[in-house]
Amino acid sequence: MTMEQQTGSAGYALMVRAMRLIEERRESQPGLAEIAAELDLSPAHFQRAFSRWVGISPKRYLQYLTLDHARRLLSERHSVLDTALATGLSGPSRLHDLFLRWEAMSPGEFARMGAGVTISWGLFDSPFGEVLAMGTARGLCGLAFTAEIGREAAMADMTARWPGARYRAAPEAVAPWVRAAFGGGGEVALVMIGAPFQIKVWEALLAVPSGHVTTYSDIARAIGRPRAVRAVGNAVGRNPISFLIPCHRALRRSGALGGYHWGLPVKRAILAWEAARADAAAG
Repeated sequence: MTMEQQTGSAGYALMVRAMRLIEERRESQPGLAEIAAELDLSPAHFQRAFSRWVGISPKRYLQYLTLDHARRLLSERHSVLDTALATGLSGPSRLHDLFLRWEAMSPGEFARMGAGVTISWGLFDSPFGEVLAMGTARGLCGLAFTAEIGREAAMADMTARWPGARYRAAPEAVAPWVRAAFGGGGEVALVMIGAPFQIKVWEALLAVPSGHVTTYSDIARAIGRPRAVRAVGNAVGRNPISFLIPCHRALRRSGALGGYHWGLPVKRAILAWEAARADAAAG
């Protein structure tokens, strides 16, 4: 089942394709007419449709995909996690128009490695390529982008995290949460399955506003473990719920993107999309 089928929006699918084309061709700096022709649209129509959905023009979106932009984000929109956590932003958060609520499995539940838990899964389209979504009866527990690493690798990665669980292909069970996650409206419930230290790191990531970034050392300090930068980096990389728990917002102090479990092109595209929407809302 594709996201287009779930929402009934052909316009959504078209803009997903446009974003992918711009990302794939960013090094050649494609012009408006080139991308519009690929989509079988007039340049004017494409410009209007893209600007309405993303919030900025295709040309501006292309500019957001550069490394220089990541560095500007770090200098201009470096989130101060200590303040965010102190003011309660680590509580139930709002991401764009999406309301998130989450709960963590107990250490005992985590130690059982998912034994006795049924996890439903399905494959869906998103603005950043295909995603493998997984969820329990309580909420989403996994969201993995497959475009760069492939379906089989993504499935192996996810199932290895909770080897004791029972898995079933049931896209209808997770579809409403996935639809809401990528702009369909509604609330998404998250179930964080991880070690206590990992969950602390993931909760800190939830405090970073959309369109802003942080660093691994900031996260380490925010959770009271200032010397645990390497461990924080490992926990960020083990985040199973991509996009919603925003590990893509963690950068190196130099402004370099650093690693991303699901592929750097995906991270670059997400950061560009979020920054574009934040700028559009502020302007």
